[in-house]
Amino acid sequence: MKAGHDSRESDRISELIPNQLFSVGHSSLEFERFVLLLQGAKVTAIADVRSQPFSKWLPWSNRPNLEQALAGRKIHYHFLGDLLGGRPQSTEVYDSDGRVNYERVKTTAAFQRGLDRLAQDLEVSRVAMLCSEEDPMDCHRGLLVAPAMNERGLPTIHIRGDGSMEPQSDFEARLIDTTGVGAGLLDGLFATSLSSEDRCQILTDAYRKQSQRRAFRLAEQNE
Repeated sequence: MKAGHDSRESDRISELIPNQLFSVGHSSLEFERFVLLLQGAKVTAIADVRSQPFSKWLPWSNRPNLEQALAGRKIHYHFLGDLLGGRPQSTEVYDSDGRVNYERVKTTAAFQRGLDRLAQDLEVSRVAMLCSEEDPMDCHRGLLVAPAMNERGLPTIHIRGDGSMEPQSDFEARLIDTTGVGAGLLDGLFATSLSSEDRCQILTDAYRKQSQRRAFRLAEQNE
């Protein structure tokens, strides 16, 4: 499946759901281009899920600069990186290799409070979770926060750098394809015999595999 493909269906959904949840990565975009992406999705609030909302390479994305600049465009800014960030403070959510274990993160009270805050924001706004990576496949917003919100009945539409939108269902199909989990089963001779539990397990395994590839590791701070 082509990453970030242009989907008329996702456009239709984004128009029909007043308080839709989106995700977006600032990557190396200029601020004006970033704002255009938000305006294209009619986003009215940003939920910043970066643990460290600063970049020496992209000063406009630093928390105080971004909050002020977005206010000038009538887009609210909320910082949730302390609750939903990809670099948690608690050592209990890191594995023996110093890598964040997303399944452990999901069980923490802090993470659940962050999901509650995000859900509350969605009651009054069209919210886009913000992190740095352009592709949600490389980011905890796509591998951790979005599936957790999906479990609450609040699926995410991922805004890609080219302006296209990738619904959660398309993202998960791409995730399975990228990781190779379920290869030969989902598209093979016995695909029709797979139960919903089997398909759910394949998706869970795909999330786990990609998360092990992309989750933050403490050693990265010194490399």
